[in-house]
Amino acid sequence: MIFDAFERMVAFRYLRARRKEGFISVIAGFSLAGIGLGVATLIVVMAVMNGFRHELLGRILGINGHIGVYGNNGPMTGFDPLAASIRGLPGVTKVIPTVEGQVFATSNNGGTGAIVRGVRAEDLLTRQIFQKNFRGRPEEFVGDDAVVIGYRLAEKLGLKIGDTVSLISPKGNATAFGTVPRMRGYRVAGTFNVGMFEYDSGFVFMPMAAAQTYFRLPEAITQIEVFVENPDMVPETRKAINDLTGGNARIYDWQQANANFFNAIQVERNVMFLILTLIILVAAFNIISSLIMLVKDKGRDIAILRTMGATRGMILRIFFLAGASVGVVGTLCGTLLGVWFATHIEAIRQFIQMIVGRELFAAEIYFLTQLPARVETGEVVTVVLMALGLSFAATIYPSWRAANLDPVEALRYE
Repeated sequence: MIFDAFERMVAFRYLRARRKEGFISVIAGFSLAGIGLGVATLIVVMAVMNGFRHELLGRILGINGHIGVYGNNGPMTGFDPLAASIRGLPGVTKVIPTVEGQVFATSNNGGTGAIVRGVRAEDLLTRQIFQKNFRGRPEEFVGDDAVVIGYRLAEKLGLKIGDTVSLISPKGNATAFGTVPRMRGYRVAGTFNVGMFEYDSGFVFMPMAAAQTYFRLPEAITQIEVFVENPDMVPETRKAINDLTGGNARIYDWQQANANFFNAIQVERNVMFLILTLIILVAAFNIISSLIMLVKDKGRDIAILRTMGATRGMILRIFFLAGASVGVVGTLCGTLLGVWFATHIEAIRQFIQMIVGRELFAAEIYFLTQLPARVETGEVVTVVLMALGLSFAATIYPSWRAANLDPVEALRYE
């Protein structure tokens, strides 16, 4: 649809408020603000939901393998040949044999439950998430008395690097007086901060040999962690591992282990998209109402234009441009505001938190220590096109009414 200079002049003149048309301009202003706020809110919410999924996925898969291979009958022995075979599969980046068990970690300042993972020293810092967030001396992660713990766990127990943490295993030693829990002290060789509360407050890593001794699994492991290039392609790798083991292993991938969690995020994301779209829809209805009032108010002007030679198409384009301008400007302002807000959302949160004096994003509740946001171009384009589509659709009926106004009838009652 091409607009000539005359049509643009008339359309924009109708948008400027005069004294008797002030109410119409107020409605148009609210329509513009409604579309802008709706678009901005939708972009911010989608960015935050994407950020949550991306950050949680990165942290979960940064500390856990994409695929876990377990023995059918408990601990796995003679695991090195199987691990070497899995390393040779296409798409596999790392294979880490692991010993895992639950303990109660204590110090002079209290105690809490924790999960111990025994890994080889060379495998600990190959995880990229540890390379960026490790404090201490990696070379001290050796022997039978060294551990690396989450920094929140260290804070909870009042521990520093070099201090001793006591680990108590629920699987104790059988004595004549009953089962006595196994307890041993370990030196804290370092701490890690992966940015996820659950892991930072409840995970302990120790050398594999020490973990095998502590959990009484000589020359055995509980699982093989497999990391792949593309987490979304784990079904193919899982099938290859199953063929490699001949079906003599239990295999779980991250999609199975976290299916309910990520499905809940996806459902919430879709519901929020639908709810916030209604804000834009309501603003589009305001465009309809303001244009209908404008057409009614400009009935005499329309009749004069028609008698001077303006065609129905020209009248339709004038009012279409008047209504569409509100939608375009509102969408543009909302897009700029939404992208800016999403990009600086963590700084904004810190600023508001400083003003109100309260924590707005508790890591204990939301798992992450920072408010994440990930703006995806495709989603922004989708939101913009949807807002423009609703805005343009809202102008069709009032513009059609204006174009079909009978000039004789309009002038008769003036």
